[in-house]
Amino acid sequence: MRTSSKMWKRNIFIASFIIPTFIFFCVFTIYPVIQALQKSFYDWSGMSENSEFIGFDNFKELFKDPIILRAIGNDYFLVVGKVIGIMILATFFAVALTRFRVKGTSFFRAIFFIPNVISVVVIGVLWNFIYNPQIGFLNAFLSLFTSEKVDIAWLGFPKHTIWMLLPPTIWAGIGFYMILMIAAIVNIPASYYEAANIDGAGQWAQFRHVTMPLIWEQIKVSIVNIVITTLNGSFVIVQLMTNGGQPDNTTQVMGSYLYRMAFQQYHFGYGAAIGVLILIVSLITTLVLQRIMRQETIEMH
Repeated sequence: MRTSSKMWKRNIFIASFIIPTFIFFCVFTIYPVIQALQKSFYDWSGMSENSEFIGFDNFKELFKDPIILRAIGNDYFLVVGKVIGIMILATFFAVALTRFRVKGTSFFRAIFFIPNVISVVVIGVLWNFIYNPQIGFLNAFLSLFTSEKVDIAWLGFPKHTIWMLLPPTIWAGIGFYMILMIAAIVNIPASYYEAANIDGAGQWAQFRHVTMPLIWEQIKVSIVNIVITTLNGSFVIVQLMTNGGQPDNTTQVMGSYLYRMAFQQYHFGYGAAIGVLILIVSLITTLVLQRIMRQETIEMH
């Protein structure tokens, strides 16, 4: 009887945490997804009570829209650039702060983490100032090494503007993933590195054969998280820094195009279809990544 009572109390305790979270998830995630899927089958401005059911016409229009293909390409360009840039730099700094015994480790951790505390809006405004052709820091810095003042419109080149979005997004993400890597590295027993030293392994060999295998789970989680947040969250930085995909839609991503179609051109049904496309692309990309990065986890004993 006592055992049954304890189990009942334990289940109630667990449910008190799970049920509110599940309700929150359903209200703010599942319900909006269902609503977006429903609205994607309608021709609706988003401002009127009248809507017309048009079936898959919005999705047919998606496949004919050249801007969608460009937006998907830009999204994946940012995904690849951010994964490579953030993971290389975050891992390098994490190893440097843990294995190379750099002085002032706490100070550097705080400095690298500051961009994660700053709002994305502030980051966009800050980097707009850095790239400003007249009073920007970047042109001013380059002018120190030239006889004439550098006056480059960094966000004004149609073919290269998308590249200019990588530095701010990489800079903003390094700190968080560096902390994840540090947390994984400090949990590796020192005896593993001592044994590697005795075997004559250098720093690079230790990183390849000791550090990397034992932090692989954190690396996988970090890469998947970068991919998901990029496919679903690049809209903000694009909207702030390139005025929603300018010049000439060369920096357009799916999120910014959704915003334009739904909230600027009042083609809400089409915008909902773009939202469904973002969901599908994110799911497929995540599943493919999970399969590619599938590797047996090495446990520490």
